[in-house]
Amino acid sequence: MKPLRILACSLVAPWLIGAAHAQMVGIMTTPVGSFSNSAGSAIAKVVNDKAGVKAVVQAQASTGFEAVEAGNVEFNLSNSFDATFFATGKGEYAGTGVKKNFLHAAALIPYRVAMHVRKDSDIKSIADLKGKRVASAFNAQKTIGRIIEAHLASAGLTYDDVVAVPVPNVVRQAEDFTSGKVDLLFFAVGSAPVKQAAASVGGLRVLPVDDSPEAVKRIQAVLPGAYILTVNPAPNIEGITAPTKLVAFDMVLNVNAKVPDDVVYKVVKAIHGNKKELVATFRPFGLFNPAKMGKPSLGVEFHPGAVKFYKEAGLWQQ
Repeated sequence: MKPLRILACSLVAPWLIGAAHAQMVGIMTTPVGSFSNSAGSAIAKVVNDKAGVKAVVQAQASTGFEAVEAGNVEFNLSNSFDATFFATGKGEYAGTGVKKNFLHAAALIPYRVAMHVRKDSDIKSIADLKGKRVASAFNAQKTIGRIIEAHLASAGLTYDDVVAVPVPNVVRQAEDFTSGKVDLLFFAVGSAPVKQAAASVGGLRVLPVDDSPEAVKRIQAVLPGAYILTVNPAPNIEGITAPTKLVAFDMVLNVNAKVPDDVVYKVVKAIHGNKKELVATFRPFGLFNPAKMGKPSLGVEFHPGAVKFYKEAGLWQQ
């Protein structure tokens, strides 16, 4: 079957296709080359090779929440807190109502994010950002502003305590950092823009996050489901020279409620049993813990097909 035919089939309800045809699903991600797109490509390969399900990645400008809810695509990848806000009609989706057709299939890789400053900066902690220039607004990427807000909250700060510098997106923020227009660079640890910034400004340093119960509570008020983990120094991570506590949240696989149970069962089973193959395609899957695929999700129900597999595998944590 030609790729165009596969894409066309993925855009209609695949469970309506006759039994003689292979089951087909679409996985919507953010643009080509992004973290979720690369992860989606790894998942699609494993699903194709191991589950007997034809999967195709659909890269879009947005996360695809609405497409999953409407049934125009079967799966999408997102961060966990955005999924919670969309499903519950809160946060950036306030007033849109509860989405009953939008369900979870799996928790996957942790996103590890960090606040970076120049190596020679006098900013030693997040609390030291008071009065400093920090990118804000992110009109094209509201999620980024929310994550920075959570970091500020960990130190008892808000955007009112810093000099807010409006930017449209995270890429412009990186450009403003290297040109000296802002004092802080926010990005996922070890990402390409961080490497570029480090080379441009003579090195970076990551600001550690307070992991006290009070600080974590403030973080989670802004980012539901976020947690603190320790990141150790590694050759591919700039700005970390000792074990450092950072904010993290999960990448999750979401699914339309009407996708048949057996299809979802096959997909999550293939992901669970093939970490080695996932890592071979996308190295960040080295952080993937299959035992936590069924971890509790805030405000988003799990698809029955996924629940069936997790219960059989002894992974159900609800």
